[in-house]
Amino acid sequence: MIRIGLIGKTNAGKTTLFNSMTLLAGEVSNYPFTTKSSETGVASVDTPCVHKEFGVKDNPMNSKCEDGWRFIPVEVTDLPGLIKGAWMGKGLGNQFLSVAAQSDALLHVVDASGSVDKDGKISEPGTGDPSADFADVELELVLWYTKLFTQNLPKISKLSKTPGYGVPPAVEEVMRGIGVRKEHVITAMKDAGLDNKAFDSWNEKDIQAFCWSLREYSKPTLLIANKMDLPFAAENFRKLREKYKGLIVVPTSGEAELTLRRAESKKLIRYVPGEERFEILKPQELNEAQKSALAYIRRKVFGEYLRTGVQFALNSAVFKLLRENAVYPVHDPQKLSDKNGRILPDVHLLPTGSTVEDLARDIHTDLVKGLLYAIDVRTGLHLPTNYVLRDRDVMSIVSTAKEN
Repeated sequence: MIRIGLIGKTNAGKTTLFNSMTLLAGEVSNYPFTTKSSETGVASVDTPCVHKEFGVKDNPMNSKCEDGWRFIPVEVTDLPGLIKGAWMGKGLGNQFLSVAAQSDALLHVVDASGSVDKDGKISEPGTGDPSADFADVELELVLWYTKLFTQNLPKISKLSKTPGYGVPPAVEEVMRGIGVRKEHVITAMKDAGLDNKAFDSWNEKDIQAFCWSLREYSKPTLLIANKMDLPFAAENFRKLREKYKGLIVVPTSGEAELTLRRAESKKLIRYVPGEERFEILKPQELNEAQKSALAYIRRKVFGEYLRTGVQFALNSAVFKLLRENAVYPVHDPQKLSDKNGRILPDVHLLPTGSTVEDLARDIHTDLVKGLLYAIDVRTGLHLPTNYVLRDRDVMSIVSTAKEN
């Protein structure tokens, strides 16, 4: 399952966002470090389901289908807020960084209203600096990368001289535990102008430039401008987009999304995450505070930003940052069913460039042993094992091995 980490300074609204994504109940408060340990839950990304195209009614098993949208589970972790010096272990730094390292992508949350001071304490709206908050946390991550890299310089140097290695595989082996892969290293070296420079001659400036790039490529990050319904948020959002043009910046209101999700779970309203509307089903059961909250959301969030942005942020992380494709494996290409007759039961998220062999391995490792080919359900064509899959492909894997 894809893993996404929520990072940022304390009081940026991470836990509220986490709760709105997972419908768990992490503690929310106004004092620093309410989140003292990481908490993990399951959220969903959504994509148009293929069942309408084929004119069938599906029977989802590893996901769910609602109003023609297939909701696919992903893992989300709410990480403790970060302070300066976290890379040296200050505050909850070691715990934060170790968990962040296990994430495939990061959602960096800032309080767009500027209601948090430089130490993460609640302050007057407009007095904080969301751009500086973002930069502070990013610097801690890069300093941590630099620390790990520098501590392992002798080992990397020795490995790089081993026959069949070189610098990229050596760095990958040493830093694999935090999600660094060879392709990340190659790209980071090129960006830093180090692809043709002898490793043992890298100076401190070279290492810093390399680690900045390595952090960027190994941990794709989306910037979330949270609390967009509050004063000063619109202006700060504009500043964030101008300053960080290379990043996807998503405006969100985690509080609004959480309110809607909880009302929907109680059947008070009809709301599908990511949609631009909600419908009140039982107005007679709403108290005045609830009516006021829903009216506020309709006016200040949907009226100005069309949606809460939470589902859009999750989708952007998975489908844009990680470039995942949704692929539907079936056993019977005519009936679009599995062995038990369930129609389009599963959908798998696979990164762009994945092949038929990768899909077979993701379904069950035994299928790869006797893998012959795949059948494209739309065309009936037999495709080789190295065929590169596309988003929304529906495939029937043909193998001599039996899935357990």
